[in-house]
Amino acid sequence: MTGVQTCALPIYEKMIREVLAEYMTVTGYEVSECETGDEAIALIDDKENDFDLAILDIRVPGKSGLEVLKYIKGIYADTVGTIMLTAYEDINTQLEAFNYMADDYITKPASPIILLKRIEAVLRRTGKIKNSNGGGGVKPEQDIPCEELTIDEEGYRAFFGGKNLGLTVSEFSLLKVLKDSPGRVFSRDILINKIFDEEYIANDRIIDAHIKNLRKKLPKEYIETVIGIGYRWKEEQ
Repeated sequence: MTGVQTCALPIYEKMIREVLAEYMTVTGYEVSECETGDEAIALIDDKENDFDLAILDIRVPGKSGLEVLKYIKGIYADTVGTIMLTAYEDINTQLEAFNYMADDYITKPASPIILLKRIEAVLRRTGKIKNSNGGGGVKPEQDIPCEELTIDEEGYRAFFGGKNLGLTVSEFSLLKVLKDSPGRVFSRDILINKIFDEEYIANDRIIDAHIKNLRKKLPKEYIETVIGIGYRWKEEQ
C-alpha cells in the first residue's frame, strides 16, 4: 500500500482515545475515533472507509473489544490488522485475544513511542508497510532533493543529500518540533510535553540524550544549546 495508513480507535476512555488519536495523526496516520464496539463495526463496514488497522479496547459499551476483534478477523482478516490496547493483564484474556487472531496485545499505560513501533510492526506483517522504516506515503530515496535537509512526515524519516538519516521516532519528533520553529528557544520541559504522551514519565535529561544522538546523525550544526534554558534550531543554514 502507498499513502497514509488509516486506523480505527474504539477506546472507551475519552482522554486516552483523544491523546492517542492526536499523537498518531501528528505522526502521519489518518485516525477515526469511536467509543463503542458497535460504532467500531459500523466504521469498518462503511464502504467509504478502508482501514489498515484497528486498535481495540476490550471494555467498551455495546459489543466488547473481543467481539469486535472476532468480527474483524471473521471478515477482514487479510486486510485489517488488530492491536488490543487494554488494562486487562491476565493470561486468559490475552490467550482469548490471540485465539481470535489479534496481531498484538498491549496493556495500559503504554508508551506512545513503543505503541507506534508496535503499530509499524503489525503493518509490516500485514503488508501495509513494505520496509523497516515504517509510516505511510514513503517516498523513494532517489526522489528526495539533494544537498538539503528534507523531512518525510508521512514516512517519519529525514534525509540529507538523498541519504536516510535513520532517525528514531523520538529523534524525528524532536527534529520536527525544532525545525518547524527556527530561532525559537524550547525548554526541556516543553520538548518533553511536545514529544511524549502526558502519561509517559521522563526527566529533562532524556531530551539531552536525544539531542546528543540527533546531532551525531545530522550533517550540520543545526541545533544550538541555549545555556540554562534549552535548545533552538538555527535560523540560517
